[in-house]
Amino acid sequence: MARTTPLAPMAAWEEIESTPQDWDALGAEAALRMHSHLHLIRAFEEAVLQVNQDGLVHGPAHSSIGQEGGAVGAIAALRATDQISGSHRGHHQFLAKTLRYVDPPTHDPRRDELPATVRTVLRRSLAEIMGLSEGYCKGRGGSMHLRWAEAGALGTNAIVGGGVPFANGVAWARKRRGTGDVVFTFFGDGAVNIGSVPESMNLAALWDLPICFFIENNGFAVSTTLQEESRETRLSSRGLAYGIPSLRVDGMDPLAVKLAAERATAIMRAGQGPVIIEAILYRFMHHGGGTVGSAFGYRSKQDEEAWRKRDPLLLMAREMTARGWLTAEDDVRLQTMARDAMREVVEYLTEPEGNRRKIRSHLWPDPKFRDAGLRGDLSEFAGARYEEQATFRGAMSETKFIDVVSRVMHRRMETDERIFCLGEDIHRLRGGTNGATRGLAERFPDRIIGTPISELGFSGLAGGVAMEGTYRPVVELMYPDFSLVAADQLFNQIAKARHMFGGDTPMPLVLRTKCALGSGYGSQHSMDPAGLYAQWPGWRIVAPSTPFDYVGLMNSALRCQDPVLVIEHVDLYGATGLGPDSDFDYYIPFGRARIARAGTAMTVLTYLAMTPLAVEAAEKTGIDAEIIDLRSLDRAGLDWETIGASIRKTNNVVVLEQGPLTVSYGALLADEVHRRFFDWLDQPVRRIHGGEAAPAVSKVLERAAFVGLPEIMEGLAATVADQGGLKWAAQ
Repeated sequence: MARTTPLAPMAAWEEIESTPQDWDALGAEAALRMHSHLHLIRAFEEAVLQVNQDGLVHGPAHSSIGQEGGAVGAIAALRATDQISGSHRGHHQFLAKTLRYVDPPTHDPRRDELPATVRTVLRRSLAEIMGLSEGYCKGRGGSMHLRWAEAGALGTNAIVGGGVPFANGVAWARKRRGTGDVVFTFFGDGAVNIGSVPESMNLAALWDLPICFFIENNGFAVSTTLQEESRETRLSSRGLAYGIPSLRVDGMDPLAVKLAAERATAIMRAGQGPVIIEAILYRFMHHGGGTVGSAFGYRSKQDEEAWRKRDPLLLMAREMTARGWLTAEDDVRLQTMARDAMREVVEYLTEPEGNRRKIRSHLWPDPKFRDAGLRGDLSEFAGARYEEQATFRGAMSETKFIDVVSRVMHRRMETDERIFCLGEDIHRLRGGTNGATRGLAERFPDRIIGTPISELGFSGLAGGVAMEGTYRPVVELMYPDFSLVAADQLFNQIAKARHMFGGDTPMPLVLRTKCALGSGYGSQHSMDPAGLYAQWPGWRIVAPSTPFDYVGLMNSALRCQDPVLVIEHVDLYGATGLGPDSDFDYYIPFGRARIARAGTAMTVLTYLAMTPLAVEAAEKTGIDAEIIDLRSLDRAGLDWETIGASIRKTNNVVVLEQGPLTVSYGALLADEVHRRFFDWLDQPVRRIHGGEAAPAVSKVLERAAFVGLPEIMEGLAATVADQGGLKWAAQ
C-alpha cells in the first residue's frame, strides 16, 4: 500500500471576525466617518437607479447597494497614497477612495454641513455615469470606467478581471520606488476563474508585490450561482496554490473588513508580498438596474430579505448607538444630508421637461471631442534630434541587424534608468531566443526580467506600470501570435486606456515582437501583427527594415507617451546594412516614410523584410518602380505626403505584404489609398500578399503560403501589363 504524507500549504488561510472589543477600539471618530461614507454611497446609488429608471443613463448601471461595507471597510485601512482599482460594479469602491481623499477627518456629519469637496465628488461621479463632460473621464467612461488618479483611484473596468493585471503593474512600480504604498484590486467571484486573475496572482507572489486581491464574493455572476462556477466555493482558497496568505471575512461587517485589510496592509508593507481577502457579501439588486434578482427567478425573496437584515448600514448604526457614538436622530440626519446632496446633484445635471427631467444640454460633451486624446500629441519630442541615413554625419559601418537591437537598448537603458524589459527567456540564452537582449542581463540584472509563460499577466502588468508613470516597460512577445493570448490587455486595456479615461492618461509602453514567416514554426507562430494592431488606434506601429532605421525608430518608441509596437523580422536579424558605430542617440520621427528606391512606373508601398525584396524585384525585372518603406504603419503614422507625391507621379499603386490575405494590413492600406487618391489612379490598387491560410509547418506548404521574391516580381510585371492593357483599350 502506498505511503502518504500530508502536505501543508506555504501560506496561512484564516477567517476574521470582529468582536465587541474591536468595536470599542475602533472609536467614535473612525466609526462616524465610515458610517457617513456608507450613507453617501447608498444615497448615490439610489440616485443612480432613479436617473437610470428615468432613462437618463445611456448604458448599464451596476448598483453596489448592499456591498458598500466591503469597500468602505477595506479603504478605511488605507492611506491617501495607496491605490485601488475596481470592477464593472465599482461605484462604491471609487467613492469610498475618493471620499476619504476629500472629506476632512475633522468633519463631523452630525453637526457640520457636507463639505464642498464631497459634493464635487458626488456631482462629477454621477456626471460620468450619465456620460457628461463634467465627469472624471469627461463622459467617456460611464458607469464602468471611473478614474481619478490624484485620489488613488486607478480606474474601474468593464472587463471581468480586466483591471487586475494593471493593478499588479502599479504595485510593481510602487515596490520598486520604495514608497511603502499598497494596491487593492477589487473584483467579483466571477472574475476568479478568468485567466488574468490567476496569472496576476502568480506574478504577484513570484515578485512579492504589495497588492491585495480583494474578492467581493456576492454569490452570483449575473445569475449564475457560485456553486455553478466553482467546486470549492471558498474562493480565498485560490491563494494557497500560489503561496499567498488569504483571509476570509464577512463583507457585510465593515469593521471586520477593516481588520482584514489592516492585517493585509501590514503584510504587504513589511515586504512579504500579496494577500487575498475574500469578503462574503450580497448585492441587493439584480446585476444591473433597480430590479431585485428574485424578479428573474434566480434568487428567492426569502434570501433577499434575510440579507437585507444584514445591511452594513444597519450594523454600523446598531453598534455605534450601543456605544453612545450615534443617536437615531444623528443617523436620520446623515441619511437625509446624503439624499439631499444627491437631489441637488440631480437638479444640477438635469432640468424639468413636462412630467420628466432631461439632461441640461450644455453639459453634454462636444461631438468634436470624439477622437480627442485617442493618442498623444507627440509634444514629448520637442528638441529631439532627427536623422536620416542619407544625411547622418556620424560614423557608420556594415552592421548585423540583430546587433543594433541590443546595442540601442543598451544605450537607452544606460541613459534612462526608468526603462526595463520583461518577457519570456529574455534573461537567458545569451540574449533571448534571437539575441535581441544580448549582454543586457549582465549589465542591468534587475531590469531584464524573465517571466513565466503568462502573456496576459505580464502584458497587463506592463500596462499598469506605464499608466503609473514612473517607469517605461519594454515587453517582448516571443511571437506576435501570442498577442491573441494577451488580447484583452493589449487591445481592450492598453490601447483604449488613454481615450477611455478622458484622454489625459499617458501609456508609455513599447512592445517588441518578430515575424517568423518562413522559419518553419507553423500557423501559430508566424503572424504578421501589423493588420491586427492597426485596428486599435491607441497603438502606434513601427516596422524598421534597416539597422539605421531600427535605432532611430526604437529611440522614438522609447520616448513616446503612447504604446508603440515595434515589429521585427527573423529574415532581417542576420542581414547587414549601414548602422551607427557609436551615435545611438538620434530619432526617426513617426509618420515619415522612406523612399527606398526612386522610380516612375508605379508606387510600391511596403514595410519590414519586404522592402529589400521589393527593391531587388524592381532591379531584376527592370521595372522602374518607386519603393516606399512605410516605417510607420498605424493610421496616424502613415506618411500621406510622401505617398501622395509618389502616386501623383506614377498613377499606379502596389501594396506589398508578406503574410496571408487574412488579418491583413494591406487591405486597410489599399482601401485608404483608393479613398484618398482615386482620381490619380490609372487602375485599381494591386495587392501582393500570401494565401488565405496561415503558414503550415511543411516547408513546401509554408512557402506556398507567403510572398517571396518570385511573387513580387510576378506582381510588378502584372501591374505593368494591366496598365498597358488599359491604355491599349482606351485607344
